[in-house]
Amino acid sequence: MKRVLIASPVKQKTPILQEFLQSLRELEKSGLEIEYAFVDDNEAECGLLRAFAAENPAVHLVRGHGQEEYLCNEHTHHWQEDLIWKVAGYKDEFIRMARERNFDYLFLVDSDLALHPKTLAHLVGLNKDIVSEVYWTQWEQDMPRLPQVWVSGQYCFCERPRGAALSEDEAGIRQGQFLEMLRCPGVYKVGGLGACTLISAKALHTDIAFREIYNLGLSGEDRHFCVRAVGLGLKLYADTCYPPYHIYRESELPGLAEHKERYDYAGKQSPPRLTVGMLVRNEAGRYLEQVLQQVVQYADYVVILDDGSEDGTVEICRRGLAGVPVKIISNAVPGFHNEILLRKQLWNLAADTDPDWILILDADEVFEQRAPLMLRLLLCNPEADVYAFRLYDLWNEQQYREDKYWQAHRYFRPFLVRYKAGYPYRWRETPQHCGRFPANVMELRVIKSMLRVKHFGWIRAQDKLSKFYRYRAFDPAARYGLAEQYLSILDPNPKLLPWEEDGL
Repeated sequence: MKRVLIASPVKQKTPILQEFLQSLRELEKSGLEIEYAFVDDNEAECGLLRAFAAENPAVHLVRGHGQEEYLCNEHTHHWQEDLIWKVAGYKDEFIRMARERNFDYLFLVDSDLALHPKTLAHLVGLNKDIVSEVYWTQWEQDMPRLPQVWVSGQYCFCERPRGAALSEDEAGIRQGQFLEMLRCPGVYKVGGLGACTLISAKALHTDIAFREIYNLGLSGEDRHFCVRAVGLGLKLYADTCYPPYHIYRESELPGLAEHKERYDYAGKQSPPRLTVGMLVRNEAGRYLEQVLQQVVQYADYVVILDDGSEDGTVEICRRGLAGVPVKIISNAVPGFHNEILLRKQLWNLAADTDPDWILILDADEVFEQRAPLMLRLLLCNPEADVYAFRLYDLWNEQQYREDKYWQAHRYFRPFLVRYKAGYPYRWRETPQHCGRFPANVMELRVIKSMLRVKHFGWIRAQDKLSKFYRYRAFDPAARYGLAEQYLSILDPNPKLLPWEEDGL
């Protein structure tokens, strides 16, 4: 049982505070022992906080001090210096309380958020020392919606190499990449965060604090907290799996109902059905068993298209997929010389299982270890139709290849597609390198995921030779690939880099 102190300084309008407190009531608390701490900083004692304390004996409610004016209107919020450091003092008092009473976690959350019920349990399960759940806000009415986490400085969304200048275009590209990354469910290392932050006991027992760093020219107590945390050797993470709704203005209250339905706060929607499709041929003694061990952890249905195997591949599939609904189709005559026909056949077999999503893997591809949990979260994202991942060509068990002709891991390619019945799917009609999906899926809403795929197909010396001769036989003029890359397969001294599992 993990002990968590949920804490918040409160100076809030009644309709917004009602939604915040209701979201605290609805948090999933299995395996957690929860207490609450609130500083009531309203001018008059807050009846909603008193009522919340009356219904829950594990509430520590104290009155704030000072009557600083907090200007908050439909345009934006105005934070004065004295108010910022007063709030910093309240948060440092929460840290002291959590530290002295040996809580496992302190969850600091602003009182204008409506939290997804799964937020707290999910953050605790990440086992990070400091992690914030990301929400998006239109800070001023003429601005786009932006997150409350950032990369560096006051509120910068792109990495700027020390001592190097970035052009305006390059800075814009990097900023776009960061924001795009945050729209994909996942966990990401960041430089700054706040407002919805879980802090572990390990971090609490350092000199972590929100108090001012006197020689740091950044405004806002969260910036000082983040700089101090990194200086203490702690890492900052942002999670994007269960976005809260930020009620920044009273006029945004009507949008809460749609947000709750969109992100299934009530848990009414059935889990999306995932069909995994796989093309196999003569996989005995290779990697198929290892791949299937992971597939059964997240697949609802598996479709295997066997292209005329002459070994025990089909039996390996039956054995490895025991307990999962599966369809295995074997072609009597191999068709690997005309890949487009096989890819279309596999796609149609997968579509016939009535899936919500289709994931296409080859028999020598496996996700990194965190995939089973992360894939389930990706499927629930209402903002995505296609997920693209990076594929790493492992050249041995611990290293992947990176050189002029081997850069697959620098690019995102589609592996996971939301199936849309009636959509006019179109393929790239080439016998080789046709792609595993219809080409026009890239016209849908594509999101790049940081989840990575390991490709084992180049690890063994005999596999390298086999593929080299296959390309020479079926594409001698290099019409569908690059002749130099084909030749580079046999390079005796390729550049190799270490693979780090779940590297965050």
